[in-house]
Amino acid sequence: MAERLVVISDIWGSKKGLWLTSYLAYLQQYFDITYYDIQQLARINLSVYSEKNLHDAFLDGGIDKAVDELIKSEEEPCHYLAFSTGGTIAWKANLKGLPMKSLYSISATRIRFENKKPSIPISLVYGEKDSKRPTDNWFNKMSLEKELIPNVGHELYADEKVIKKVCHDLLNRVTSKLGALEKGRVIKLRNSF
Repeated sequence: MAERLVVISDIWGSKKGLWLTSYLAYLQQYFDITYYDIQQLARINLSVYSEKNLHDAFLDGGIDKAVDELIKSEEEPCHYLAFSTGGTIAWKANLKGLPMKSLYSISATRIRFENKKPSIPISLVYGEKDSKRPTDNWFNKMSLEKELIPNVGHELYADEKVIKKVCHDLLNRVTSKLGALEKGRVIKLRNSF
């Protein structure tokens, strides 16, 4: 039986998530996937759809609603892949009791304000030019490792090279199907940035 993977969107959800299909197309071969659009989890329905309004809606209770909905929806421990604000939602949900096997988060925005961390395996990936990433001091204080991808910003997760890298990392973490055959490809992908 395939491992379960919960995928949690960025603030744009399905509306600007064409890049997400690349993750899903590759990972569905190896995982039983459940996808959550965080706008739907937070019940956000804006009359004026802009990045600022969307961001404000998440800060004004949307993150908390999404956390609560995720906790209600998921009861079994599984692996999580989350993007941007979705990473913050997954982090907070785990701290409130959501069972997880692991969290792989790319460009998680607001975890930099957290002072507690989940007690599960965590991978945090950021673009070197992402102004919203936690400081080195925060990583040291939390005893967490970070992976910086050079020369990219916040939405690095939409880049095809990063998509391949993340998919290989997840597969190497939770399956042995790729084994040593794929290990060389992962190294090449990491060095291609």
